[in-house]
Amino acid sequence: QVQLVESGGGSVQAGGSLRLSCVVSGDTSSRYYMAWFRQAPGKEREGVAIINTSGGATTYADSVKGRFTISKDNAKNTLYLQMNSLKSEDTAMYYCAAKYPYYGWNLRPTDFRYWGQGTQVIVSL
Repeated sequence: QVQLVESGGGSVQAGGSLRLSCVVSGDTSSRYYMAWFRQAPGKEREGVAIINTSGGATTYADSVKGRFTISKDNAKNTLYLQMNSLKSEDTAMYYCAAKYPYYGWNLRPTDFRYWGQGTQVIVSL
């Protein structure tokens, strides 16, 4: 039983930055892989980044490498996504998600059991 709540979305100009947060509540004692996904209207949900339980391993989608950073603070039960050099193509609803490690190290949406409600990111030209 896990609840995820995202925050930090908003509207920014291209080249700007945002930091998204995802607070985890409920069963925070279990081991999870955490990830950020995004979905633009009419497009499939795509994985942005994934991080392991300790925070020591990460993987990024090619489209965000070098611009986004996923991190977490286990003491605060919070996941972060720092987004720099934002592009109009980054406009989407952003979701945090959690899965148990036995589902593997990947960004397959169906493997993630828990999802937040999303936070909107709009990047204007």
